[in-house]
Amino acid sequence: MSEIAPPVEVAAFDFDGTLTQRDTFTPFLLRGLGLPRFLWAVLTCSPWLAGYALRLVRNDVAKARLMRAALSGRSLAEMEDWSMRWLAQDFPGQLQAWTLARLAYHQQAGHCCVIVSASPDIYLPRVARQLGFDGLICTEMEVQGTRLTGRMRTPNCYGEQKVLRLNAWLMERFGAESIHVMTLHAYGDTAGDKPMLRLAQHAWYRGKPWKEASPGN
Repeated sequence: MSEIAPPVEVAAFDFDGTLTQRDTFTPFLLRGLGLPRFLWAVLTCSPWLAGYALRLVRNDVAKARLMRAALSGRSLAEMEDWSMRWLAQDFPGQLQAWTLARLAYHQQAGHCCVIVSASPDIYLPRVARQLGFDGLICTEMEVQGTRLTGRMRTPNCYGEQKVLRLNAWLMERFGAESIHVMTLHAYGDTAGDKPMLRLAQHAWYRGKPWKEASPGN
């Protein structure tokens, strides 16, 4: 008779706007590039950024254009420097008190805590370590040698991609048997988080318990 897998509890947190008060990627680029180069990168991508604002261009397309303009050819050492400066100068004070308290609750309860974010794996690994997360799932950037190409190595970790990546991560970490006895808590703040919230037994949206309304309600 096979052993029954022990129950597992996992807390999955979106990052921008959930753990933090707002987007972090744009301030990160501004801190690293400086204002003149940042404005030039935005200007070169303005047709796609404007299209995204008008809901004519997909999130991943606009984001890919900005990443190419801002990050192509940048060295990993440079990214490390940008990350350290951003963490020291911009990150303090950005965390949301409520979700930080929820993170502390899950950690004290011994739950496995993971960030699931569309932001890139440039500065998020340092953030995850600093906050004591057990895992990080995010958009991964392509590297050639010691430099970024500016392209994404994985699909943008947004919407249904969050579900695909989280399920794969859970399967690898806990195995197929544990998935059936797992309790998932999920936290988000935008429509791109709702597929992950639907996966959870306990979902929170913008600080409030969330359950998607039935069709027609």
